[in-house]
Amino acid sequence: MKRRLTAAIGIAGMVFSVAACGGGGDNGGGSGPEGFKGQTLVVWTMDGSAPEEWTKEVQTAFEKKTGAKVEFETQKWDGIQQKVTTALSESNPPDVIEIGNTQTPAYAATGGLAELDDLKKEIGADWTPTLNESSIYEGKQYGAPWYFANRIVIYNKKVWADAGIKDTPKTRDEFFEDLETIDKKTDAEPIYMPGQNWYFFVGLLVGQNAELVKKEGDKYVSNLDDPKVGAAMEIYKKYASYSKAPKDKDEATPQQAEVFAKGKTGAFIGMGWEAATAVKANPAIEKDLGYFTIPSDTPGKPEGVFLGGSNLAVAAGSEKQELAKEFLKVALSDEFEGKLAKANGVVPNKESLQSVLKGNAVAEAAAPAASVGGTTPLIPEWAAVENTPNPIKRYMTSVLSGKSPAAAAKDVEGEINKRLAQEN
Repeated sequence: MKRRLTAAIGIAGMVFSVAACGGGGDNGGGSGPEGFKGQTLVVWTMDGSAPEEWTKEVQTAFEKKTGAKVEFETQKWDGIQQKVTTALSESNPPDVIEIGNTQTPAYAATGGLAELDDLKKEIGADWTPTLNESSIYEGKQYGAPWYFANRIVIYNKKVWADAGIKDTPKTRDEFFEDLETIDKKTDAEPIYMPGQNWYFFVGLLVGQNAELVKKEGDKYVSNLDDPKVGAAMEIYKKYASYSKAPKDKDEATPQQAEVFAKGKTGAFIGMGWEAATAVKANPAIEKDLGYFTIPSDTPGKPEGVFLGGSNLAVAAGSEKQELAKEFLKVALSDEFEGKLAKANGVVPNKESLQSVLKGNAVAEAAAPAASVGGTTPLIPEWAAVENTPNPIKRYMTSVLSGKSPAAAAKDVEGEINKRLAQEN
């Protein structure tokens, strides 16, 4: 599943991005500057991931530590899955590759990634568990968590003030009460929530401890009929009840930020960079933008969110695996992980580093949910399920159109099982 990164955006000083040729040559043996001297490590990063200043500083620190050089090669997201697949199958792959977090298990399953259990023990003891989860496949570490992003509430302060609301909600029920107040006291649409905002639904599933698949024997099958999935969909349905958005469209059709930009919507749930989309459509709305963490039913606890982002991995075919691990020790050090998070406004791989986000309103709203976030099923078979037309989007529309969650699940589970059974 492809996860796009956005270029850094500038809104009131904020930046927010989300969501990696070949090396080769001498053997990567050696444990210090003399052992690695003269070698060059090739690192693929995605467009928008590594700021120029960060890259230069990492290059300098890496060369000082190892005596080796590092070449960063920027890749485009379009077509990257096939490009990475091809590169990992060649005899001279790039040494280190940035990989979308939900893509990592699929590459690990093919044998394309090197195990990094020793690296995890050395530098990853305090990686946030939810952020590290996508780097693990069948109990082994095949990547290292790099940076992440998740959805937040973006709201119109003027609309909320017109409704007499003085503070942001601390629980889901308070949020619903605020939406009800906006509906009664203003002519604004309380929230824009299209019927197929699929990744927000994934977050609600995480919050309900619901799983989209289950294992039967040696294969995965749909778990969409689980009552926990139904409970998440009922929460989604209540959000949608405060919206006039179409039940059969997602957040990109039309772009929800552009709808919000018209100034007649109280809030929407989206990625931080969507605020820039709203400002581009209507610069006057910038002064009215506000942000807060999506609340759960428990005071002080964020709602579950879908965690998009990137891991760094070492190619199994690299002849410089030890040198690649030295690079990861530099790039993922508190110094450079913190600098990347601050520069791009992304969530770092450790909760202890979240302090660098202070002053970035978008990132401050996103960071608290990282520790309770999750992803779609981290199995290679899952990618086919999300192919267009996504059957779970059809499920969502069916529930919003009046079907029970159980009946809607029954309608699509055959298609989901068919896709899960495909050869990968």
